[in-house]
Parts: sequence; C-alpha cells; structure tokens
Amino acid sequence: MLNKNTGNKTLIKLIATDLDGTLLGSDKKVPAGFNEWVLEHSGIKMVIASGRQYYNICKLFPGIWDRLFIMADNGGLVFAGRELVYINQMREEDVVYCIERFSRKEKLSIILSGEKSAYMEHSSGEAERNARMYYEKMEIVPDLRECIKKDRIIKIAMFIEEHKAEERYKKLGDFHSRLQAVLSGDCWIDIADKSVNKGAAIKGLQDKYGIKPYECMAFGDYLNDRDMLLQCGESYAMENAHSSIKKIAKYTAPSNDNGGVMEVLRTVKNNS
Repeated sequence: MLNKNTGNKTLIKLIATDLDGTLLGSDKKVPAGFNEWVLEHSGIKMVIASGRQYYNICKLFPGIWDRLFIMADNGGLVFAGRELVYINQMREEDVVYCIERFSRKEKLSIILSGEKSAYMEHSSGEAERNARMYYEKMEIVPDLRECIKKDRIIKIAMFIEEHKAEERYKKLGDFHSRLQAVLSGDCWIDIADKSVNKGAAIKGLQDKYGIKPYECMAFGDYLNDRDMLLQCGESYAMENAHSSIKKIAKYTAPSNDNGGVMEVLRTVKNNS
C-alpha cells in the first residue's frame, strides 16, 4: 500500500525513477499518463535512472526524451536531453581484466556497454534476446578486446542464466581495487568503476542545479537503486522491491504492475 505521509509539504524539484521493476510494468511499457505528467510539470527535473543503454532509454519516451535527464549505465553516462553532461569511462586494463576473468564461464555472457554501442560475442539465444531488450545499439563481435580501442567503455554487464545472478554476486566479493559489482536484476550483474552509481550521479545534478536532497524524490526496486534512494529525501521502494531496498527507503509504493510510480506522482504539487 502507498504510504500516505508523502512529505509533499516540501517543494519537489527533482524526481528520479528506475525503469525495470519500477516505472515499467512487466510488459516493459511506460505507464499511461507519464509523458503527459512530465510535460505538465516542467518545473520539476525528471531523471530516468537505469542500467539500460542511453539509446534504448530514448526509444521508450518518444516525444519527450529530449526533455528528460537520462542517467544510463547506472550513472556512468548522464545526458540532459541530447547533451552529454557526464561520462565515467573504465580503464582499458580493467575492461581486459573483466573479459579474461569472466569470459567462457558457464551460463554467463558479457556485454561491454560503450558510449557509441554495446558489444557482445555470440552467446546463447536467451542471452542475446535479453541483451537486445536493453541495448538498442549492439554489435556481435568475434572478440570483445577489439572494441576497447574504438569506443569508451562505461560498464560491463553480465547476464546470468536461470535467474542465478544473486548467487553469483555473493561469490564475487571485493574482486578488484578500482571496480565494483552491483546486482541489477535476478539475471544481471553490472560492473563499473567504484565511483559510478546512481546516487553519485544524482548528487552531481543536485550540485549543478542547487537542489537539496530533501527537494528530491526517487523510486527504485533493486540493489543498483540503493545509493539513489539514499541521496533523495523522499525515497520510495516499490512493493515488488528487493527486501534490502525496502529497508532503506522512506516509503513503499504500489508495485510496478499496479502503477505505483504514477500513483505517487499524482500527489506531487505542480511547481512549474
């Protein structure tokens, strides 16, 4: 159930929402009324914060994507509409390390997410279908190492079959001094520089535009949303969220399939 103590006495100036499991329903569609809400609340900065690729996110919001702040690759790339305002590139040697460590693991596929495109070697049909769901621009290549010289790699995504990502994640530990892994779904583990997370990217926007954390609202459902929720005063875990996310969020919203984000947004004052 929606917690009615929404804190709407505070003027909200920035709202950040995750996509999969949060704004999007299980059908992977943007809920009815969201685009209209954004256009009607031009005084509020709407941030789409996802592990997805920038080009894939834009495709979901025809007609308004250039009015959004798009935080792709878990905050590794941040766009203000068409303008790239932040990028956090992985070191070449760190990308090579991950390729050598995780390639050819059973039921695990690697995707390099770059500024221009995503890249993966031929894998199982399930892995390639899932990759194309989240990466609008993607190339199948014979050797991932070839991609490092032609693009800036922001993130490495690992697809783990049979929904065993959390099981693999728990075995990783602190595996590299400069890198961190984050569980972003029951089939996905994302690896990037330790300075990359959605919360750090939100703080960058807060600093840039003089917005206080208590003037921000955020919605999330999985572990890669944790820092973003902690960075915003009005934080919502979806009813379908991972249990650890529910523990740190201030409120609980109805599930993604019950339009939880839209239900809360309708209570937010229009300050445009």
